[in-house]
Amino acid sequence: MKRYIGLLALLILCVSACAAETLRVMTFNVRLPTRGDAINRWEIRQDILLATIRLKNPDLIGTQELFYIQGEYIAQNLPEYEWFGNSRRGNREDEHMGIFYKRSKLRLIEAGNFWLSDTPEVAGSQAWGATLPRMVTWGLFEIRASGKRFYHFNTHFQHTAQGEQARVNSAKLIAERIAKLPSDVPLILTGDFNSPALESQAYKILSASLKDAWFTAAHRVGPEGTLSGFRGGTGGRRIDWILYRGPFSVAFAETVTYNENGRYPSDHYPVFAVFELE
Repeated sequence: MKRYIGLLALLILCVSACAAETLRVMTFNVRLPTRGDAINRWEIRQDILLATIRLKNPDLIGTQELFYIQGEYIAQNLPEYEWFGNSRRGNREDEHMGIFYKRSKLRLIEAGNFWLSDTPEVAGSQAWGATLPRMVTWGLFEIRASGKRFYHFNTHFQHTAQGEQARVNSAKLIAERIAKLPSDVPLILTGDFNSPALESQAYKILSASLKDAWFTAAHRVGPEGTLSGFRGGTGGRRIDWILYRGPFSVAFAETVTYNENGRYPSDHYPVFAVFELE
């Protein structure tokens, strides 16, 4: 009997040791605070946004259209998260690509920003016909429990119909930056790419070296379109993506349509994925 108990304990230990590391990731265009949104302005929907994050409990969140006041509100009310990132102007004014992470789960090793232009290290720079500065905020993280490391890039591409060249060149620049990173370190790319998955050139450039969590997920929930328009629409394009490389498998992906009595946290749905890192 003791022999069987010993074998069982050994089996449990082996299963535990071989178990995959889980990482819960979200990309979320939170919609900038503007009075023009009337009944959907930030002050009305801010707590619905908090509830959305609590519901999915991500370890890592890449945000877009985040203003400093919004970032601080989220951090103050969800104190388990730390956040970082400069604005696209290189300061605290205007939109941030803020990255939030659970300090109990992840350790931030290194972080930075670069701009999607011909002069990526110049804060606030823009190019290729973009009407606003566009940028990437990134971090190198370590999972506290295992010591495994991964990169996270977070971005927001040019939004205008005339901005196709800017989106294409932005994708090329990000792909070039990723190619220069150590190939043995996994990477996750989140963002609002303002480009439809599959058919857009920006998607083709990035998916040449990165996988799409939506397609590789073992299980998916929610509509493919990621634009709610504050109205709960489900027929839009999938322009918010979670891409990745490295020894990940994706157990689950979801376009999160959480709302409270028809009131949505943003005009975009957040996209959520559960990764397993072997």
